[in-house]
Amino acid sequence: MTQHHNTSPAPVGGSLINAATLVCSVLIATMAAILLVRFFFGIGAVTNVNDGYSWGIWVVVDVMIGSALACGGFSVALLVYIFNKGEYHPLIRPALLASLFGYTLAGGGIFFDLGRWWNFWHIFWPGYVNANSVMFEVAACVTAYIVVMWIEFAPVFLEKFGLKDVKKKLTKALFFFIALGMVLPMMHQASLGTMLVVMGGQVNPLWQTPMVPLIYLLTAIIIGYGVVLFESCVAASAYRRKIEMHLLNPMAKVMLGALAVYLVVRFADLLVRGALGEAFKPSFVAFAFWVENLCFLAPFLLIGSAEARRNPAKLFLAGIAIMLGGILLRLNGFLIGYGHHTGSGWTYFPSFTEVMVTTGMFAVEVLGYIIITRRFPVLPREEAQVAS
Repeated sequence: MTQHHNTSPAPVGGSLINAATLVCSVLIATMAAILLVRFFFGIGAVTNVNDGYSWGIWVVVDVMIGSALACGGFSVALLVYIFNKGEYHPLIRPALLASLFGYTLAGGGIFFDLGRWWNFWHIFWPGYVNANSVMFEVAACVTAYIVVMWIEFAPVFLEKFGLKDVKKKLTKALFFFIALGMVLPMMHQASLGTMLVVMGGQVNPLWQTPMVPLIYLLTAIIIGYGVVLFESCVAASAYRRKIEMHLLNPMAKVMLGALAVYLVVRFADLLVRGALGEAFKPSFVAFAFWVENLCFLAPFLLIGSAEARRNPAKLFLAGIAIMLGGILLRLNGFLIGYGHHTGSGWTYFPSFTEVMVTTGMFAVEVLGYIIITRRFPVLPREEAQVAS
């Protein structure tokens, strides 16, 4: 008996009609119906946004949080192409696929939230460009990054349809797009933090700091690794595949190192600014702060030892904890910790229709991931034993 180790990507195969795809389809149809109302009758017809809270969950969750959860491709690419850790290459395609959907849908989320959505083209028209606007920088970088990721992912489709010559030509130029794929996320993830800075005193000091661009960039990288842990474990369970522990174990160690750097930066900033006292006030905002940071501390308890990192369940839980911490960091800054000085009485809580649109966006990502991994070469081929 001879073993042939072939970890090149291959379609998973199987039926596209199952409980998961049917549920996703229903959620997507519901989202489409709500958006139809939104585009014809205005954003006020389906959301609870107001003059005090002009940004609801469509921006905060779908864009601020969604783009951070879509950093798996960027985080793995840092290991493979910048730190020359080629052993992680099998994780590139699945991580890039998740990033593709996350960022593409984040772009859609911005479009949904535009009051005068028919003027969306102003973003890209030279006569309307304000090069000093942080929002323009984010819009330009996110758009460019979406295009770059689709180009990076194009070899998957070219392989599927047997276009080897086209793939060969694209591969020669791919290094340029990979380089762009390194720079663009660093720019716009930091700029997403800058958008919080420009809100000034409306944001609680626990999240309002000149260091927030660095904080957002560091957490985007860390969240990327958490998403890869989560996605790899879920894909292995759903498709009954072997979990790639030989890759996830050392990657989790890298994630813990980056997480330690982040926590030092986060709490050193609070101490230097004298803002840590806000965390000990008897308020819901302080409670949200501690929940956020307990999520970031949890991975050290779950996978702090080498033995624990060999446990798939603990890796899965650590990935979830990292994702929750990153979600809460952004949710706290833009919604929970926002507006505490205004005294205007404005409040915001998402409507049911807002929640359904956001749920539908994630359903699109799940459905797309299932379809592409089943029909296109994305996940590493399972090792097979062949009789010689």
